[in-house]
Amino acid sequence: MGRRTNGPASSGLGEGLADRDFLVPSRTSDSCGGPGAVHADKVARCMVFPPTHWCGWLPVPVKVGRSSEDRRSRHCPYLDTINRSVLDFDFEKLCSISLSHINVYACLICGKYFQGRGLKSHAYTHSVQFTHHVFLNLHTLKFYCLPDNYEIIDSSLEDITYVLKPTFTRQHISGLDKQGKLYRAYDGTTYLPGIVGLNNIKANDYANVVLQALSNVPPLRNYFLEEENYCRIRRPPGDIMFLLVQRFGELMRKLWNPRNFKAHVSPHEMLQAVVLCSKKNFQITKQGDAVDFLSWFMNALHGALGGTKKKPSSLTKVFQGSMRIFSKKLPHPDLPPEEKVALLLKEEYQEEMSESTFLFLTLDLPTAPLYKDEKEQLIIPQVPLFNILAKFNGNTEKEYKTYKENFLKRFQLLKLPPYLIFCIKRFTKNNFFVEKNPTIVNFPITNVDLREYLTEEAQVTEKNTTYDLVANVVHDGKPTEGAYRMHVLHHGTGKWYELQDLQVTDILPQMITLSEAYIQIWKRRENEDDTTNHTGA
Repeated sequence: MGRRTNGPASSGLGEGLADRDFLVPSRTSDSCGGPGAVHADKVARCMVFPPTHWCGWLPVPVKVGRSSEDRRSRHCPYLDTINRSVLDFDFEKLCSISLSHINVYACLICGKYFQGRGLKSHAYTHSVQFTHHVFLNLHTLKFYCLPDNYEIIDSSLEDITYVLKPTFTRQHISGLDKQGKLYRAYDGTTYLPGIVGLNNIKANDYANVVLQALSNVPPLRNYFLEEENYCRIRRPPGDIMFLLVQRFGELMRKLWNPRNFKAHVSPHEMLQAVVLCSKKNFQITKQGDAVDFLSWFMNALHGALGGTKKKPSSLTKVFQGSMRIFSKKLPHPDLPPEEKVALLLKEEYQEEMSESTFLFLTLDLPTAPLYKDEKEQLIIPQVPLFNILAKFNGNTEKEYKTYKENFLKRFQLLKLPPYLIFCIKRFTKNNFFVEKNPTIVNFPITNVDLREYLTEEAQVTEKNTTYDLVANVVHDGKPTEGAYRMHVLHHGTGKWYELQDLQVTDILPQMITLSEAYIQIWKRRENEDDTTNHTGA
């Protein structure tokens, strides 16, 4: 092949031509020169062929369509050095040296995060120092070879990008509750998507059980598995609460990912968003109350999704019901009887009715016994679920004390949500310590009818009032030193599983009722003939 003696057209001719390039004739500078000579690169760009009196010809590559890619992009020699067993994308995307979250790359050989790709960047230095060559941009999901600095294009790397950012089609989402297929992770362990352990970093099991329970509520899960459902929600400038929505969606997709490298997930990024948005009211290193976290998280998520008191969100469509509250103010107990009678005749002390919405119902336990039995042992009391549900029958009155005033209230349900949450009040706080009520609640797992707790008008309009249990959160041990675990129903197989941190085991439904239940999620049947598949129930 000929070579030009001068001019910019000679650059790059030593390299091979791409398959999509073609050749056009060009004139050499040392033959038949003159003012009419046309430069080779102009010839290639303008497709102008030289006149017949030109005597020098030279093939010049012409690029067609998109800019040409580096030939090494599809023939990288370092792909076999990737170690998938050390890859973990659950942690915060921060450079391990500069702690910056901008332009972060993951080394696919050791799993560490580094910033930058250019000369003297941390990723560049790492590649030269340790001869680790393959890196992944955690934002653009593109692979690069360093220090050569060219993009790697290879379909065999698609499994890595899927673990970093799982995606679900609507067809896949619609079939999640219809199959019970076990999947094998890269490390060889088998697991059911959705029934996956969450890492207890230090003392965050109170949050883990709530996140796992909510991730197994199909309508809420389906909404967050598809990022397009919430990515266009606009929030005011500087609002950090939407970070909860993003992190919860990412965690939900990782929990239901059928192609995980390992059979567990670390909620590190999700919990950091919780610490930030709650202003450190809920922390990773300090044990918290699961009901307090559930209450805060659901209200914060509702607001971040654009919901208000009047405007619903995807969360309230699943969990929100309404009730009627009858409230009556009571005279101070230290007043003389004559004054009490006089005050009760005033309008201020007459019964008032109001309506309110709720995301969960709080059930009060009877007082635990103070004294031991004749065998010097404390008897653990038991109470049926329907006894503590009597709080909402419209007749049972309970006194509520505030700092200044006392009220007598009774409740009755107006509307039942598709998924109903019960929070059993086990902890009472005073100025000195927290006391736990160990009473066991006896409840059926299926076929709980709540029609009698509705108002007469609601009983006519509400067609289906029967509920089946789908999740049960349990607290074991002392109030401040205890641990949380949960039971969850896998809809595809109809089997129950117990999840405690990273441990996942199957459990008989009969064992669930013997636990100290703290939070329960019940699913309403869509029709009277609909029965959720509960094995052994």
